[in-house]
Amino acid sequence: MPQHQFVGLFTIQSEFHYDIVRKLYEGGMGIVYEAEQHGARGFIKRVAIKVIRQNYADQKQFIENFIGEAKLVADLIHTNIVQTYHLGQTQNVYFIAMELIRGVNLEQFSQQLAAKRTLLPVELAVFIVSRVARGLAYAHAKTDSQGRPLGIVHRDVSFKNIMIAFEGDVKLTDFGIAKARGFLVDNEGEVVAGKADYMSPEQANFKITDKRSDLFSAGVVLAHLLLGRNLFKGATAEESRKRMIEMPIPDFRALDPRVDDRLNEILHRALARNLDQRYPNADEMLYDLEHYIYHSGYGPTNETMGRFMRELFDQQVPAAPAQRTRGTTELLEPANIYASKKTK
Repeated sequence: MPQHQFVGLFTIQSEFHYDIVRKLYEGGMGIVYEAEQHGARGFIKRVAIKVIRQNYADQKQFIENFIGEAKLVADLIHTNIVQTYHLGQTQNVYFIAMELIRGVNLEQFSQQLAAKRTLLPVELAVFIVSRVARGLAYAHAKTDSQGRPLGIVHRDVSFKNIMIAFEGDVKLTDFGIAKARGFLVDNEGEVVAGKADYMSPEQANFKITDKRSDLFSAGVVLAHLLLGRNLFKGATAEESRKRMIEMPIPDFRALDPRVDDRLNEILHRALARNLDQRYPNADEMLYDLEHYIYHSGYGPTNETMGRFMRELFDQQVPAAPAQRTRGTTELLEPANIYASKKTK
């Protein structure tokens, strides 16, 4: 019997069982754990589990956005975006099961570069941001089941939300404050969302954003990777936003002699405050970045990036915090999660 004839003839009823292994990351509103997903006959898969902090669990708008994030990214299936597997609920706490990346985010990556006094090669900095641009190009072009554009804007392209695996894969994560039609509650224009030292000028100025906002943020990431510091970061969030809006964009050739004329042009186009002068879409930015590193016929690959990562970290995964932070782990005690048949 052809496979399609089985559709609708039976329903699979099962429970997902997750055992928490360790805490990976703790943010202001959520916590990410490494966990084991258990299945039939000894099946085990390592995943990441993102949960809402307990003090946000009863805030309706936050819960709606958390659910909206899961629904939004469920169909974002791309090699440069962290994959979402499952949205669940247990003990009145929502959680998202996601692809586990064996690696670090760019903040941890830059800290290791500084600790080992290692300079990131220009071509690898461009390679990393080119992969971010690939993920953004896919997300920005995503449509719903009727073919209507979702209008996704990530709005938080930053060091903490870009992962590098020890195999060299670069992945964009955390669409928690993304803008997309019909998925998340959005107060844009009334509140400012994102990290102040990576947001676009229009984002910092409480204006409505589109996909070009993410490209400015990607330009900030590229400049940060090249220079080893974020030019826009101020002592406070307010100062960072002011710099985003007012600070002159420098000649990067004067700040780093490795930056040539072409790379300086790419940076200035990505960081143009005039939207008409900025890259109109991620595809054009991607083309320029890839042409820059591959025009001579050979350039960095995932394998190149992976070798650099393994040498930088001595092939060691950074240790997770051993201590349990008060007020965070009780929402997962005992250390397992059962997602019932009624799980969304």
